[in-house]
Amino acid sequence: MTYDWTLWLTFILIGGLATTLPRASFIVLGERASLPDAVLKALRYAPAAALAAIVVPDVVLVNGAVDALNPKLGGAIAAVLATRVSRNPWLPFVAGMAALWLLR
Repeated sequence: MTYDWTLWLTFILIGGLATTLPRASFIVLGERASLPDAVLKALRYAPAAALAAIVVPDVVLVNGAVDALNPKLGGAIAAVLATRVSRNPWLPFVAGMAALWLLR
């Protein structure tokens, strides 16, 4: 094929523009294009939602099914309880790992 390099170049350019333009628009437009307050309020929860979407399936599911006796779930519950009890940033790690180790 004689058009292989042009096809790849087209894919790279379109992919690059599709990812760069939405990100750059906030920088270029600055204060002229501000987001509504409801969107800004919702965006505050985006990092926590992304982390939960990554962690929760691994904690709750065992071989694709929910298992109430999952040791990971017990460790996660212990970590959440330790977070509610103390403001020490290391206590949830220690409590969660200890519970996971004991339940296994």
